[in-house]
Amino acid sequence: MTRDPVPSPFNMAAYVLARAGDNPNKTALSILGRSTARNWTYGQIEAAIRGAATGLLNSGLVAGDRVLLRLGNTPDFPIAFLACIAVDLIPVPTSSQLTAAEITAMAKGLKPKAIIAGDDIALPEHVAAPVIDAPTLESYYTLPHADYVTGDPNRAAYIIYTSGTSGAPRGVVHAHRAIWARRMMHDGWYGLTQTDRVLHAGAFNWTYTLGTGLMDPWTLGATALIPEAGTTAQAVPALLREHNATIFAAAPGVYRQLLKSQMPPINTLRHGLSAGEKLPDATRDAWETATGTPIYEAYGMSECSTFISGSPTTPADAGTLGAPQPGRRIALLSDDATLGDHGQIAVHKSDTGLMLSYFDAPKETANRFRGDWFLTGDVGHRLPSGAIGYDGRVDDMMNAGGFRVSPIEVETTLSLHPNVNEAAAVALPIKKDVTVIAAFYTSTDVIEEDELSAHCAKHLARYKTPRLYIRKDALPRGANNKLLRRALRSQWETENGQT
Repeated sequence: MTRDPVPSPFNMAAYVLARAGDNPNKTALSILGRSTARNWTYGQIEAAIRGAATGLLNSGLVAGDRVLLRLGNTPDFPIAFLACIAVDLIPVPTSSQLTAAEITAMAKGLKPKAIIAGDDIALPEHVAAPVIDAPTLESYYTLPHADYVTGDPNRAAYIIYTSGTSGAPRGVVHAHRAIWARRMMHDGWYGLTQTDRVLHAGAFNWTYTLGTGLMDPWTLGATALIPEAGTTAQAVPALLREHNATIFAAAPGVYRQLLKSQMPPINTLRHGLSAGEKLPDATRDAWETATGTPIYEAYGMSECSTFISGSPTTPADAGTLGAPQPGRRIALLSDDATLGDHGQIAVHKSDTGLMLSYFDAPKETANRFRGDWFLTGDVGHRLPSGAIGYDGRVDDMMNAGGFRVSPIEVETTLSLHPNVNEAAAVALPIKKDVTVIAAFYTSTDVIEEDELSAHCAKHLARYKTPRLYIRKDALPRGANNKLLRRALRSQWETENGQT
C-alpha cells in the first residue's frame, strides 16, 4: 500500500459505505445468536445510517456538535456513530460500563449537544443536553437519506477516550482521514478481501470491534459477523464453524478462554487477528496447535490505531510485534532523540492515521511530540529483518542491578507455567533505594512460590527473576483492556505502607 494522498473533499462515512451500492442485497452485518442470525444487508445498513443522520439533523443538531454515545452492544452503536460522521456531527463513543460518576466527569469537559442512549446505561448528571433514546434513534432509520457532507479530510470526525498518563481519561480527536490510513491494515495485517466473513468477538462499543470488525470489512464490501450480547467465549468456536468465518479477531484474553475447551474443526478459517495487548507466545502456539491456523498480531494505540503487525504475506518474526505496515513511517528514538535500533516507538506526524490532538489539551498534545515524531510511550528494538520487538512501556521498564528489564519478558515466562492464567511484572520498592522485580499472577489456586521461582529460573537470567510472587483474583486493566502495571504498584505500596 502506497502513501497515496487522502482525496479531498472527503467524508469518512461515505468512504466506509462506498461499496454498499455494488451489491445492496449482500449481507453487511450478521448478529449471531444461539439458534439464528439477524442479518443487515448493505442496502439496509446504509439506509439506516443515512436515515439516522437525517433524524439527528431534524432534532436541531448542526455540524461540529459533539454527540455522546451511551449505547450498548447493539447495531444502534455503529449506526449512530457513522450517522453522525456522515453529516459532520462529532460522535463520542464511550464504554457502557462507565458509572454515572465517571461519565459525568467526562461529559463536564466535553459539553455534548446531545446524548444517544440505550436502556439501563448510566447517563451524565447535571448535563444540559437532550437525550435521544434507542427507540427514537431507530425511528429515524426509515427517514429520507441525508447527503454526505464532504470537506477537508483533516477536519475532526470523532473523539474516543483513552486512559491518560495520570490515569484520568482523555479525549483523542481523530480526523476524517483516519479511515484512509486503515487501508494499510488490509494487506499489512488482515489479508482482507471482499469475500471474507470476519467474526469479531468484541462488543460493538469497543473501538477494536468498530474498526477491525465492522468498518474495515464494510470498506471492502465484506461481511461482518458479531456475536449477540451475552455470548460466552465457549459458544464462539461453534459460531465460527456454523457461519463459515474466514477471519477471527479477538483480544488475547478471548483466545485464552477459547483454548480452555476443545476446539472443533473450522474448515473455512484462514487465520486469527489479535490486538489490545501483547499476545503471549504460549497462547499463540496453543491456538496454532488446536486449529492449524496462525494468529497475526498488531500493535497500535488509540492515538493511531494499529501500525505494526504481522500478516499472511509477511508473518512476524518470533517474539516480535511484526514490521511497520507498508506505507507507515515508524522510528525508534533514544533519550537524546537519535534515531536508531532501540528506543521509544514513534510515529511520524505525516501519518494519516495519527490523531489531530487531545481534546482541549494543547499542552499535553505538544508534550507527546519530539520534533516531527509522536511518542507512543512504548519501548522497542529493531531486528535486522526490520521487525520490531516490544520491551514494554517507558514507565514500566524495570531496573535490576543496573540492568533494564522488560516486564514483557518476565510475563511471557510466567505465562508458560501451566497453572498461570495472566501475569504482570512490576518493580516494587521494598525499602529505601531498594526495588525488586515482583510477579503478580492469576490462577485457579495459589501456586507455591518455590515452584514459580524454579520455573522462572529455567528461562530467565538471575537478575530478571522475580523476588516476589503475588496471587490476585484479577489484574487491573484500563478501558482499552491494557494491563495497568502502575495500578498494581500503587495498590501494593498502599497495602504495605509505602505511600
